[in-house]
Formats: sequence, structure tokens, C-alpha cells
Amino acid sequence: MECKVTWMGNDGMSFVAQTGSGHLVAMDGAPEGGGHNLAPRPMEMVLLGTGGCTAYDVVLILKRGRHDVRGCSVTLQADRAAQDPKVFTRIHFKFTVTGRNLNPATVERAVQLSHDKYCSASIMLAKTAEISHSVELVEV
Repeated sequence: MECKVTWMGNDGMSFVAQTGSGHLVAMDGAPEGGGHNLAPRPMEMVLLGTGGCTAYDVVLILKRGRHDVRGCSVTLQADRAAQDPKVFTRIHFKFTVTGRNLNPATVERAVQLSHDKYCSASIMLAKTAEISHSVELVEV
């Protein structure tokens, strides 16, 4: 896996990243850090990438089990250390899974498998952060 991050010039703290799969992502800093608030912060990208990684796992596990999953979202709430390096110290994942006749234990197991075995991002972040999760099921 490879990506390239390029600073957009001396008039701020904006960067463009190009992924190995050919996609572009913009990042920017907060105004107090010299940025213009035009795009997500790099650490927000870490958090949203982790949410995408675990949501992907949960949907894939449920679909492979032939469960009637119709939707999945995860809201992440995180705290960071006050001093540099400002690593994540706590992350709570709130999953909302929509479907028909979903078994709560099955969905909980999919979430747990993601966090314990499959989601590289949350497993890495668990080295510095206390990880917790909750699950809400919505019947459609």
C-alpha cells in the first residue's frame, strides 16, 4: 500500500493525498495552526478511516452470514491526549445497524469480530486508546 501527500503551498496548511488506488483526498489544518479549515484535519481522517474499516467489516460479516442487513452507520466519539503526541486515548463506536429480523447477538458478534480480529485500524488505535462500542438495531 502506498500514498503520496503533497503540501499545497506556503499560504497555509492544506495538503492533497493521492492513494495507491488513484483517489484524491484533501486535508487542511485549523486556522490557529495556519490552516484555512477547507478540509478535514489529518487526525479526523484517521478516525473516519477507522469508522469505515469497522463498518465495512460488520456489513461484510453480516452479508456473508446471509443476514438481511439494509444499513450500517457508526458514529465515533474520541478523546485525545492533551500533550504531544496527541494520540487518541478513548474512542467510542456507536453502531446503528438496520435490517430485517437481525439477531442482536449476531450483530454484536460481528462488531466484536471486527474490533478483535479484522479491523486493522481499530486494533492499532487500541494500543493507545480505550475502545468501547454500543449497538442499536433498527427494524425495517
